[in-house]
Amino acid sequence: MTPITCIEDLRVLARRRVPKMFYDYVDVGSWTESTYRANETDFQRMLLRQRVAVDLTTRDTRATMLDRAVSMPVAIAPTGLTGMVRADGEILAARAAKRFGIPFTLSTVSICSIEDIADATDGHPFWFQLYMMRDRNFVEKLIRRAHAAHCDALVLTLDLPISGQRHKDLKNGLTAPPRLTLLNLLNMAGKPGWCLRMLRTPRRTFGNIVGHAEGVGDMASMADWSSRNYDPSMTWDDIAWVRRLWDRKLILKGILDPEDAAKAQRAGADAIVVSNHGGRQLDGAPSSIRALPAIVDAVGARTEVHLDSGVRSGQDVLKALALGARGVFIGRAMLYGLGALGEAGVTLALEIIRKELDLTMAFCGRTAIGQVDADVLLRDTPELPRALAA
Repeated sequence: MTPITCIEDLRVLARRRVPKMFYDYVDVGSWTESTYRANETDFQRMLLRQRVAVDLTTRDTRATMLDRAVSMPVAIAPTGLTGMVRADGEILAARAAKRFGIPFTLSTVSICSIEDIADATDGHPFWFQLYMMRDRNFVEKLIRRAHAAHCDALVLTLDLPISGQRHKDLKNGLTAPPRLTLLNLLNMAGKPGWCLRMLRTPRRTFGNIVGHAEGVGDMASMADWSSRNYDPSMTWDDIAWVRRLWDRKLILKGILDPEDAAKAQRAGADAIVVSNHGGRQLDGAPSSIRALPAIVDAVGARTEVHLDSGVRSGQDVLKALALGARGVFIGRAMLYGLGALGEAGVTLALEIIRKELDLTMAFCGRTAIGQVDADVLLRDTPELPRALAA
C-alpha cells in the first residue's frame, strides 16, 4: 500500500472502506456546501512568515486546554454515528486520544454509550457533548451519567436546534435510524471488512438514547423519538439551567458571532468553540477561521476560545492559534483515519497533525506553542480576516 503521509490519504482510503451513506454523512455540507468548502479554503489562503537562523534544536507542542495538559492543543470533536463509520468507533477513537494525551469528546448521538467509553478507557476523563432535547428529564439524566463517568467537561452544542438540509443525506436515506434501502444494502455488501466488524459488535444502536429515553427501547422507536425531541425553543435560559446542573467545565459550541460570544461568557461558559458545525447547518455562514478574530476580541482572555470546522492539518492548527484560539477540535480528520484504519488510523491522523504542527511552527521561527502569535502570519495577505489585517 502507498505510504500514508497526510489526512487526504486517509480520506481517500476511508472512502473506499466505509459504506457510502456513512462516508457521505461525514463528508457532507448543507445546501450548496459553500461554507463547508470555505472552512478549508480560507485556511489555505492564509500565508505564513518563514523565519531563519533560529535555534530549533528543542521544540515542544505541549499546551493546556481548560487546565488539562495536552500533548498538542487539539481535541477530538464530538461526531454523531462514529460507530457506524467503524464498529465500536467511539471506543477506538477514545483509546487513541487517551494514549496520545488529548481530550476525546463523545456525542449525544454516538453509537457507543457514555458508560462504554468510561469502561474502555479505565475511567480516564473525557468530554461529553450535549444536545438540548424537549425531554428535559432525559437531558438531566444524561448530565448525571456524564458526571458519574468522570467527564470533566460538558460541551453544549447550540447550533443544531433544527437540522440543516444536507442533500447527500436526504438522497441516501440517512435518518435516525438509517433506512436500509436496497441500494444501501448493496453498497454495504461491497464493504466486507466493515460488515464483518459490525456483525461482531453488539453496539449498533444509539447507546446514549436507546434504553435510556422514555419509550425508546429499540431502533424502531428511536425514529419517532428523534424526530420530535430536538428542541427548537432553546434559549439562553436553558443554557443557564444546564450551567446550574453541571458543576465542572462548561464549553458552549457553535458560536460564530461576537455578540453571542459575549452572551456565552456571561452565561458562565469556561470555553466557547467557534464553529459552523463543519458547514452542515447554515450554508453561507462565514468559515470558522474567518469568524475567529472578532470573537477572540469580544471575550478577551476571560473565556478560553477554541475552534473547529475545516482543520485538516497541523498548519491549520497553527493558523488558528495565531489568530487567538487556545485549541482546536478535529472531527472529519479523525473520522477519515477511523474509517481507513480503525484505532491505528486515528492515531496516525493525530501523528500527522502533530508532525505538521511541529515542523510549521519551527519554519516560522517558534519552538513552543506559547510563542505562537499573529506574527507567524503575513499581515498583507488579502484573504486574512479584516480584524487581523487592520
